[in-house]
Amino acid sequence: MSNLSNDLSTLGQAAANFIASKHRMLIGGEREFADSGETLPVYDPSSGEEIGRVPSAGASDVDRAVIAARAAFERDDWANLTPVKRERLMLKLADLLEINAQEFSELESVNSGRGLVNARLFDVDLSVDYLRYMAGWATKIHGKTVGISAPYMPDSNFFAYTTREPIGVVAAITPWNVPLGQAIWKLSPVLATGCTVVLKPAEQTPLTALRFADLIEEAGIPKGVINIITGYGYSAGAAMVEHPDIDKISFTGSTEIGKGIGVVAAQNFKKCTLELGGKSPVIVLEDADLQSAIPGAAWAIFGNHGQNCCAGSRLFVHHTIYEKVLEGVADIAKNLKVGPGLDPETEMGPLVSKKQQKRVMSYINSALAQGATIVAGGEAIEGPGSYVQPTVISDVDDSMTVCQEEIFGPVLVVMPFSDVDEVVKRANATKYGLGASLWTKNISQVHRLLPKLKAGITWVNTHNVLDLAVPFGGVKDSGVGAELSEEAINHHTQIKSTIIQI
Repeated sequence: MSNLSNDLSTLGQAAANFIASKHRMLIGGEREFADSGETLPVYDPSSGEEIGRVPSAGASDVDRAVIAARAAFERDDWANLTPVKRERLMLKLADLLEINAQEFSELESVNSGRGLVNARLFDVDLSVDYLRYMAGWATKIHGKTVGISAPYMPDSNFFAYTTREPIGVVAAITPWNVPLGQAIWKLSPVLATGCTVVLKPAEQTPLTALRFADLIEEAGIPKGVINIITGYGYSAGAAMVEHPDIDKISFTGSTEIGKGIGVVAAQNFKKCTLELGGKSPVIVLEDADLQSAIPGAAWAIFGNHGQNCCAGSRLFVHHTIYEKVLEGVADIAKNLKVGPGLDPETEMGPLVSKKQQKRVMSYINSALAQGATIVAGGEAIEGPGSYVQPTVISDVDDSMTVCQEEIFGPVLVVMPFSDVDEVVKRANATKYGLGASLWTKNISQVHRLLPKLKAGITWVNTHNVLDLAVPFGGVKDSGVGAELSEEAINHHTQIKSTIIQI
């Protein structure tokens, strides 16, 4: 065993027992294996070792899950359940997750490579909060009355109103970078609005979703409301997207796959929410407070090992402070403690897989081939794990591949600028538009420049801060629609208008 590998003997008994168990999907309230009997492996990315196997669902399994979700939606015990009863079930589910927080944190850390502390704070604790936040919305979904004239019927009186009704059966497909958090982001508005769902976690990181299935049963959520299947995207995921009885698709993942899903959704008139890739700029103006801007820029990219869709992967620095910021960010990168997620001293863990490690290294090598300079890192760490050193690259220009494509790893490109209007144009000069941050003390510049940044979410003097009450989504190739906040409720309901002659 490498000292970069997790010591699984430190796991709590609950997490160890679950990892060692035979994993089954949740379909119609029953725990099921795949019809084919096939399974897929689950790995610990710190060691590359297989730690379990889960069912590999196919089209028939997806069909069973969708049928169960449709039947649950049509029954009176869910969609027509009073809002306060849905709220109480969601609150109970949140309580159960909170009670089992340590186990879920350990499972997430081992399976995804995330640090144990971060897994607890973002994947588990924030998920508890989001369930409670969305539970509150269950009793606050409403329409409005509308005064109408109908001038072509002057002798009649009318009363009109709108209602918001659950959209139906949702196909939810989540990524591997924040597995439990993304699952809860998708499940919570489903429950609050009275929809039903088939959830497929990423094939690399299915453990916390399957463990969450136990809590769903314990909380008393009616059978078939939440169905959880595991399998590959090209088989199970594709079958979900193409299923004729799915009303809405909620997908988080790559832009390439998201575009394909969008085409299928459009062809079949399905609603969809697509949270896709990013190449988010971090812009440090001349007057920025460097005591916060330098570490802020570093953690904008190195947080979660760079595996964030809104990671600040392009750093633009005013030329008068460029060398100081470059040196400061590189120094942080060189001194980060890289190690396994279960090690409490670890500051950055492994990437999710060897495949992702190879992908990230290909981008670093392409930058070198195009004349860039590695200021920090730049290499994979030898061993069985999927580690890449925190990397800072200079001497790049906006046209380089490393500046245009989403890397999804701990790789930062740093570029100087002289004119603020020029840098905004450069910041917008990618196909993405998810996040962007501006670092300055000048409030006038904030209000002048932020409207020009083409991004779904913008930050000032911070980056990667998300809140349950604030919509999260992108523009351009970064997606369609938004998650979190009241917007998530709107995306899971449809408006019905009613006009009554009185």
